Amino acid sequence: MSPHKKSGFWDRALRNAKNAWDKIAPDSDGSPIISATPDLSDQDRDGLIRHMQACLDRRGGEVSARKRAAALGRVYLSLNKTGRRRFLTLLATEFDTNPDTINKAVEQLAQAQGDDRFDAEQALRTALKAPRVRLLTQFNALPEGVKFLVDMRAELIPWAKKDSQLRGLESDLKSLLTAWFDVGFLELKQITWEAPASLLEKLFVYEAVHEIKGWDDLKNRLASDRRCFAFFHPRMPDEPLIFVWVALVNGIADNVQVLLDEEAPLGDPETADCAIFYSISNAQSGLSAINFGNFLIKRVVDDLSRELPNLNTFATLSPVPGFRSWLDHTVTQGNMKLLTQEQAAAALAASPATSPEAAINEIISRHSWYENEELVEAVKDPLQHLCAHYLINEKHRSGTALNSVAHFHLNNGAIVAQIDWMADTSKNGITQSAGLMINYLYKLKTIDNNHESYRAGEGVIASARVRNLLKT
Repeated sequence: MSPHKKSGFWDRALRNAKNAWDKIAPDSDGSPIISATPDLSDQDRDGLIRHMQACLDRRGGEVSARKRAAALGRVYLSLNKTGRRRFLTLLATEFDTNPDTINKAVEQLAQAQGDDRFDAEQALRTALKAPRVRLLTQFNALPEGVKFLVDMRAELIPWAKKDSQLRGLESDLKSLLTAWFDVGFLELKQITWEAPASLLEKLFVYEAVHEIKGWDDLKNRLASDRRCFAFFHPRMPDEPLIFVWVALVNGIADNVQVLLDEEAPLGDPETADCAIFYSISNAQSGLSAINFGNFLIKRVVDDLSRELPNLNTFATLSPVPGFRSWLDHTVTQGNMKLLTQEQAAAALAASPATSPEAAINEIISRHSWYENEELVEAVKDPLQHLCAHYLINEKHRSGTALNSVAHFHLNNGAIVAQIDWMADTSKNGITQSAGLMINYLYKLKTIDNNHESYRAGEGVIASARVRNLLKT
């Protein structure tokens, strides 16, 4: 998403929340009124703390509590970026847990016996829960309140990575959202061309894999031989949380430009035998690390299987983000001796570089190299070989696949079925993966076993076709 589009949607979210909360806490009805300068000056600090404490005290019943929470939210929405960070720092530090209370509760639990132990455990649980959690929870009762907290966490995440004071607040907010966005609360919906324009517009903004170039492109992606599914939450009914694009085709697709070609003839979904998941995007960065993408794919597979019994293959056409950067790093380190003699010779013959790995990097760094048949042929076998190694053998210390997209699909129970050459020749495809894409295959009968095998650290499951690329 471009910074301009992000800014526009952030501003719109602010307006929606403010409009909703103005009706709850109008200035004319005696509701709490607090204000602050845009950057939340030191003079604003004490008044804001008192109002936060009033929110926690919950005097006057639920209606008054909602008014106080709405007034607090209005202050937050009136602040600039500096002010919002100061607001969150204040919430994090002034309404954190009390170390003395926790230590006392731990001591009492250690000494408790019999029936007293239950009370001691409860006291410790209470002590470990920061007061700010109760304050944040109050926004759940406000219109636009859940979306407000999702957007708040989106802004908080990068700050918390660099500021230990904010880390606890971000963790608390993540825990709240994880509970509220349990997959059991989510609704799967198909998005069609007949959807409201406001929703279709969000697909432009949130699409993270293959940019939607215009309304004709979007209409093509929502044609009768295509599907788009998304998860929605009841408290955010107009906001997709995560969505996936599906193409209904015959045979496994191996080129995304062909798949998205607006001039291609319309296919017949009733005779299609393969569903290709070619893009999946998390729409809400504030729900980062709250994983429901795996449930989305499985739910979509179930729905499509019922709708179109002719489908017998479910696969992805996925990017390989990080492959080029891994290749650059490995060449720089000078420790890559992975190619066969024939592959090394082909690369060296097409480049002035002195090592085969450096030769590959030199070639694919040239402008429009992928339009030169000789250069393409020189690096085809070496790059597919290296990509197979990257997917199968390069791992985190935990034993999971180094590539994030591979990890996502392997953890869902898919296998690495096929490496597709020159499958994405867009600027992004060339930059991140030298044009390579991957088909991950979901075999319905083996999904659960594959998932358990991968989770158990038994290695990446790949087809014989992919493993043959590793042979030297």
